[in-house]
Amino acid sequence: MRRRVSRRAFLQGSAAAAAGGLLISKTVLLEAQPLPRAVAPSDRVRFGMIGIGMQGSGLLGGAITLPGVECVGAADLYDGRHTLAKEITGNTSLPTTRHYQELLDRKDIDCIVAAVPDHWHRRVVVDACNAGKDIYCEKPMSHNVADGLAMVEAAQKNKRVLQIGSQRVSSMLCAKAHELYAAGAIGDIEMVELTLGRNDPTGAWEYPPPTDLSPQNLDWDTWLNDAPKVPFNKLHFARWRCWRAYGTGVAGDLMVHLISGMLVTLGWNEIPKSATAMGSIVRFPDGRDMPDFHTVLFDYHGIPVYVRLDLGCETPELARFMGPKGLFDAGEFELRHSPQSGVDMDPSYYSFSFPAKMREEYVKQWHAEHDPQLGKEPVHEDTVYKGHDWDDVRPHLQNFFSSVKSRKPVTEDAVFGNNAAVACHMANESYFRQKPVTWDAASKTIKS
Repeated sequence: MRRRVSRRAFLQGSAAAAAGGLLISKTVLLEAQPLPRAVAPSDRVRFGMIGIGMQGSGLLGGAITLPGVECVGAADLYDGRHTLAKEITGNTSLPTTRHYQELLDRKDIDCIVAAVPDHWHRRVVVDACNAGKDIYCEKPMSHNVADGLAMVEAAQKNKRVLQIGSQRVSSMLCAKAHELYAAGAIGDIEMVELTLGRNDPTGAWEYPPPTDLSPQNLDWDTWLNDAPKVPFNKLHFARWRCWRAYGTGVAGDLMVHLISGMLVTLGWNEIPKSATAMGSIVRFPDGRDMPDFHTVLFDYHGIPVYVRLDLGCETPELARFMGPKGLFDAGEFELRHSPQSGVDMDPSYYSFSFPAKMREEYVKQWHAEHDPQLGKEPVHEDTVYKGHDWDDVRPHLQNFFSSVKSRKPVTEDAVFGNNAAVACHMANESYFRQKPVTWDAASKTIKS
């Protein structure tokens, strides 16, 4: 009886015996963009910080390391973060306040950096733009579609610089991926896969609230903004991403980074045509109403983009771009380009369905026509580009502060930030409506 050979075993054996190709990998180190050195006093940028929580403290600490950048005021509704702002800046005299409007009224403040809960983005950004202040606002740009449209209008009407904080779009790795794609390295994109998984309570936003938090040192009623009025709740303050009233879940926290990086890589700047989502609360039934497992299939002008976000299983963050000439695998520290020829490298395994003599003649003829000459065997080479952490906020902040002085465009302006955010809103709407949704460009609304 003839032994059946699997497709994989056949290809592996045939490749070794026939083509003699060698698979190797080379590494290319990407040089980071140098930061400016000495900055004249007249070119210094003075900013006010609004929100000094987990992300805000990181932005503040990163911003003050940039040459020619100075924090001259900070605002937060929790008094403990006034102390934190002074500790980060090393300035015990730093003016701090609960009322961010005081920063907008100051003539000596050039711009604002804001890291507030999603349900505060619209108010802070619109107020800043109307006050004539440029502003860097954390991602996702908006809490809902209407908020994002209002923010775009405010920035454009007031001719303000608005940078949204998906920092990887300013990274060398994203720039290299875009350069390679634009040069045709993988051909026209056929599909994109974006995945990220965590597996710990902190990664699922189960943060420990400040131990001294109370209505005496936190302006709770103001913090709620336009969310439903509920009694003081430490967990809502620290873990706001868990609730739809304040945040946008894994879509707004994680997906928006993946989507933003994809848009830069492919040179797109658009809202998807449709989104079909599935998800649930699997690992963390802690009172939250946002899913901790969320999968989405987007349609970007006919190109499928699959996204998986999981807070119950640790998996690498990966953006995979697939085309007829190969693929890119993009991650936090490297970009791998794996070319593919798209042609048969071996006799077709379909020939196992031929009678023995016919198959023997076919295989012999195939080798005669396709085998490389000795010493000229093809080399199948992956190229790995290693670069600086694409989650470093400093290049993105530097791009913003430079634009404040030069008035040149930023890497993630209001339109780009809104397009990425709307994709996340579509993912959430599909999850809550339990049906596919589409983007209606005429009415600028999400429809089922």
